[in-house]
Amino acid sequence: MGKIIIGTSSVTFMEIKNGNWPACAAYFDRSLAFCRAWLNGEENFQLNTSGSTGMPKVIDINRQQMEISAAATGKFFGIKPQANLLCCLNTAMIAGKMMLVRGLEWDSHIYLEEPSGTPLASFDMLDAFDFVAMVPAQVENSLLSAADKEKLNSIQHLIIGGAPLSQKLQKEISRLRCNAYQTYGMTETVSHIALANITGHPPLTYQTLPGVCISTTNDSRLVIDAPMAKTSLITNDIVTIPESKSFIWKGRADFTINSGGVKIQPENLEAQIAPVIEAYFPGKRFFIAGAPSHKWGEEVVLLIETPRVKEPSDRQLSNKIAEIVGKYERPKRIYYLENFIETPSGKIKRSGTLTIALK
Repeated sequence: MGKIIIGTSSVTFMEIKNGNWPACAAYFDRSLAFCRAWLNGEENFQLNTSGSTGMPKVIDINRQQMEISAAATGKFFGIKPQANLLCCLNTAMIAGKMMLVRGLEWDSHIYLEEPSGTPLASFDMLDAFDFVAMVPAQVENSLLSAADKEKLNSIQHLIIGGAPLSQKLQKEISRLRCNAYQTYGMTETVSHIALANITGHPPLTYQTLPGVCISTTNDSRLVIDAPMAKTSLITNDIVTIPESKSFIWKGRADFTINSGGVKIQPENLEAQIAPVIEAYFPGKRFFIAGAPSHKWGEEVVLLIETPRVKEPSDRQLSNKIAEIVGKYERPKRIYYLENFIETPSGKIKRSGTLTIALK
């Protein structure tokens, strides 16, 4: 019989099904209420999209979609009953909810933690996890602590999603002993439909889950036919498909910059200049965007999440970037912001942040 562990207390799936759990903080109470609904056969659920590329919206997901998703992930990793899972993502969002569903469907022991930047801090080395899902910031913070880094090493399967991983973080993760993957998915596909093993050697190659079929449109956008999605989905993600069950993600079609007829993919450019930004602004987030230009229609700009600094000067930074990118890809302006605009799940809202920068 599976169970959920909260701190030093545990409650079995049967107790949860019957609504018998001790008083607890509101976050845990809401999470257990969802589990109770699931265990009692609830068929339909409403989930919120992240809003990272548009307005957040509520979508309807049915039980069968979530069951198929959980089964596909379990088959991909070969998860056995009574596995130890750590759920440290927000259970109000699809990623956290699906961790609960996986644990319930796999008859697992679910260690439920309220979301934080250091999800492993409260555990000791005896708490070895078979399956864990985190966002990049949680992994990055865990790597900063020698104790938490060793706990990462003890995880059997680690999936990381919510935002792309920087090249620097990919290299650090690849040195861990755990089996680590970057996920690809969205709320409409009920969490991930593909996973990329983090080897430290870009680009990441995503392998689809069992039952998922992929293709592309004429403009290279990924098309997903998956049993966990209600319909065929044409995404805004630009990809190449080297084999029928794998793809390489290039960037978002809606982020593409058209500067005087030259099309520039910000994500590719970000990967190129990442070592320069890391050298001048260690650990700081940044992104490339297209700002309106009377001459070119759009021009490349660089946004860095840091207060404005005297050193390096914009000229110094621009010159360093110019050494490694083409002339059309060089940022025409650099903007410094103390905080980027984020979604509730921690993703950068590029358009909103750019609007603030241009004011």
